[in-house]
Amino acid sequence: MSADQLLAHFDGVRQTGPGRWIAKCPAHDDTSPSLSVRLLDDGRVLLHCFAGCESLAVVQAVNLTLADLFPEPLHNPTHLGSSFPRERQPFSPMDTLRIIARECMVCALAASDAVAGRPVSEADAQRAALAVGRIFAALDAMECRP
Repeated sequence: MSADQLLAHFDGVRQTGPGRWIAKCPAHDDTSPSLSVRLLDDGRVLLHCFAGCESLAVVQAVNLTLADLFPEPLHNPTHLGSSFPRERQPFSPMDTLRIIARECMVCALAASDAVAGRPVSEADAQRAALAVGRIFAALDAMECRP
């Protein structure tokens, strides 16, 4: 499956660089893009949901399989023994920073309400907690969590 065919299954797709996109994750109720999509030189596609959804859940949510993330020759059993070079940083630092910045803004808005003495709704508190989790997931993905 081509990258264009795969991306057509996602909402809110935005290209962030050559062979790199972000989109709304179909595996959870995503209101802003938390899914990083990267096309590798060998045709494989990497998916990473910064909210923590597994790749299998992401592809199943759009009626695809994990095999759809691999180029056609890999569907041939004779290629099962071949190995690919391991990607050192499969996700763009800029994609990760964009996600962290957006989630930090969510936390800042909730904190600003609290500091101003305005009550923080349960929904806003839950969204802020989700933002904190996404920030830590992004830091873990980039191997730079303090």
